[in-house]
Amino acid sequence: MRSHNVTVSPLVLTTIENVAKREGLSQKRLSTAVLELSRLFTKERSTLSGSYLESPAFAAAYLNYFLPVNLSKIQVLLDEMPVDQADETFSVLDLGSGPGTGALAVLDWWRQRGTDCALSVVAVDRSMTVLHQAESLWSKYCGAADLTGTSLQTCKADVARTGWVKEVEPRAPFNLIILANCLNEIHADATDPIAMRSRLVTELLALLAPQGTIMIVEPALRETSRALHQVRDQLLQEKRCTVYSPCLHEQYCPALAKPDDWCHEERPWEPPVSIQEIDEAVGFIKDTLKFSYLLLRKDGKAIVYRRPDVYRVVSELRHLKGEKRAWLCNERGREEVGRQDRLVSPANAAFDNWHRGAIVQIERIAHKEKAGKVSALGRIEQDAAVQIVRSV
Repeated sequence: MRSHNVTVSPLVLTTIENVAKREGLSQKRLSTAVLELSRLFTKERSTLSGSYLESPAFAAAYLNYFLPVNLSKIQVLLDEMPVDQADETFSVLDLGSGPGTGALAVLDWWRQRGTDCALSVVAVDRSMTVLHQAESLWSKYCGAADLTGTSLQTCKADVARTGWVKEVEPRAPFNLIILANCLNEIHADATDPIAMRSRLVTELLALLAPQGTIMIVEPALRETSRALHQVRDQLLQEKRCTVYSPCLHEQYCPALAKPDDWCHEERPWEPPVSIQEIDEAVGFIKDTLKFSYLLLRKDGKAIVYRRPDVYRVVSELRHLKGEKRAWLCNERGREEVGRQDRLVSPANAAFDNWHRGAIVQIERIAHKEKAGKVSALGRIEQDAAVQIVRSV
């Protein structure tokens, strides 16, 4: 079964409310700014200015609407990644931080975990305006929660330019490096953006602790997701790192085989009332978190033990006439698998609870042969054992 819906902590919402000064921005104007920024994020990305958060209206829209959404995506992945408990300080690099979305996500997650280690975050962005917002959010949260043992250092730098690494090297190694919704914006005008972004991630791997994690989160759009898949393939081809999740293999990404395919996540989410009010005003429905991501490691750890009969579900469970189907992915590639309703049994009953992102194990997948051709559609038979290894 799916885990419970992700929520935003009341302390985060209060902190954002205290910092997100609307400067006379009415609810109607705020909703208009959210709608316009959403359009730029999705349909007109090529026209999105790198300094869009310098606009007071866009800054208010981002803080009030997009920050809680993106923070929740990061916290989903914080709960998914392995954490080395041996270090006295959990050190984080939030790259392309904007107003500190990653920093605030980690701070809230760290407080709720109640660990004994200290927390140190370095936020890097090319805009001092958003870095000041990050500092304000951090200090307001720590003050409200009466937190000690935390530190935030901001660094003004453009990661698309050479030499920026020298600014953060003294603070390395980092247990966690976050690139949230920014990799697609870096080197966007380069002749070979994939190569340039792969080179950037390679630089970051040198700053990563031996048992640390690089978290890359991107919009669930086809263009941005496929670009992330390509960066993944190049890094793995060069043996720079391994994938902890979502992938269950180190082969080329099967989603790149066809130009219209891409892989993304969709996690249930319980939006705050403030988000629901804006959604109602602009006609959005934000009841799930959609994103593409990679958790990269240098120690070879993986989210589950990999084997040929273990798959990740990479689509929703589709209800057709007389059967259900879903797409799976593992080292063998992407495969569509179905089970006819008349073949439901105690052995395969777990099939009914499949959902996007779940990791499942299937004892046997059958392929029918007709006129000398083997069907591409896999079938789960009545006696084939099915189980969910890991839900989301």
